[in-house]
Amino acid sequence: MDYLPIFLDLKYKNVLVVGAGDIALNKIKLLLRSNALISVISKNMCSEIRCLLVQKKIFWIAREFKTSYLKNFFLVIAATSNSELNKKIFQKCNKFKILINVVDDQSKCSFIFPSIIDRSPIVIAISSGGKAPVLLRLLREKIESILPMRLGNIAKIAGDWRSIIKKRFSNLLERKHFWEKLFNSVFVQYIINGKEKKAISTLKNMIEKPNKLTGEIILVGAGPGNSDLLTLRALQVMQEADVVLYDNLVSQDILELIRRDAKCIYVGKRAGIKSITQLKIIKLLIFLAKQGKKVVRLKGGDSFIFGRGGEELEAAKNANINIQVVPGITAGIGVAAYSGIPLTHRDYAQGVIFITGYQCINNFTNNWSILSNSNYTIVVYMGSLKALEISKQLIFHGRLKSTPIAIISQGTTINQKVIIGRLDELDKIFRLAISPSLLIIGQVVLLHKKLEWFKNSTYFNNSKTISSIINM
Repeated sequence: MDYLPIFLDLKYKNVLVVGAGDIALNKIKLLLRSNALISVISKNMCSEIRCLLVQKKIFWIAREFKTSYLKNFFLVIAATSNSELNKKIFQKCNKFKILINVVDDQSKCSFIFPSIIDRSPIVIAISSGGKAPVLLRLLREKIESILPMRLGNIAKIAGDWRSIIKKRFSNLLERKHFWEKLFNSVFVQYIINGKEKKAISTLKNMIEKPNKLTGEIILVGAGPGNSDLLTLRALQVMQEADVVLYDNLVSQDILELIRRDAKCIYVGKRAGIKSITQLKIIKLLIFLAKQGKKVVRLKGGDSFIFGRGGEELEAAKNANINIQVVPGITAGIGVAAYSGIPLTHRDYAQGVIFITGYQCINNFTNNWSILSNSNYTIVVYMGSLKALEISKQLIFHGRLKSTPIAIISQGTTINQKVIIGRLDELDKIFRLAISPSLLIIGQVVLLHKKLEWFKNSTYFNNSKTISSIINM
């Protein structure tokens, strides 16, 4: 270990900054957050540092550095462009045993600044010892992404109640178990969502009834497939889950992001294929939540767009179980974007309608007169189930046979395939598509060839046989 990571208490301690340019400004801003008493030596000042001086947030000592100025300073930062001056400051500070950092010159530093993730009072500092700053930045981004912005509020409230908890649970082991249970309960989610009154109410209940377990169900949309499109909140929740119930459309890349010790249960639901019933899924969700577990229901796309998420949350509320919803990018929006097809466009479509091919069966009747209006783009989920019926009904009610269509298979993933054709060819084209696939109908499809950016496409026309296209 090249450096010992420590946290310095700089509150009301004297810190000297030599230099007052943009680099010095960054250090001064950081020092101000630690409530240090900052003095500056510099001939010239950038405008922002001058403003801090006017606001009396910092002090100005002199234009030129002198060794005598080091007296009574706890820590010094040299941020000048004069290498000889920086060297002199470093040597003098070492002589007087004062902590010194010469900015951008690691060889002349008795300490270095780490990369900081601030969720005060929780502060995380990481460093590569100057070996790999780009790698360090990437690591910081990953850590930032899984730490909620209100994480510090959890620590603050816990701190406020620490003495009360200590009196209530005098045994160290009991106290440890209480805090573990609290931080794994809905208490945390209430604070993250800005509901501190509910959080404190939960805390009080757990003090009065420490053996009572409180679970919750969190509905999470996993997006259209590409793990890069998972929301930040979804990633955070997946890292906190005790149990995850996931569907068939959730990609393996996304499953890899679930907390390692969480139990994952496959409840794959796929149109046309026999699987666990919706009723059994609901019963399992409620059973697990009543055990006090944080249960994540992970669905492809967005749970409220043809995902039956509403049914599952209704059942949870009826069972008096706490719930949350984390929206996801629905397939209709994500897949269209990755195919270069804008669902609305001033020259082609004034609106978009989402429907499901599954609703064309079970005696459900679509309003074909509205769907046949060429001013609207139609996005069909599970369109392969009734491709021929959809095509016939739209043409019968006024859509042109030549209306452009796109069938996108495994959209947003590296296996994405886009097949372009006409409405009267819909049934034939679906025989070429690989599941899962999405159907887009409307003039906006014409923009695909110009705007495509993610993968190559196949264009279907009657002059080619199906077998020749398959062998392309």
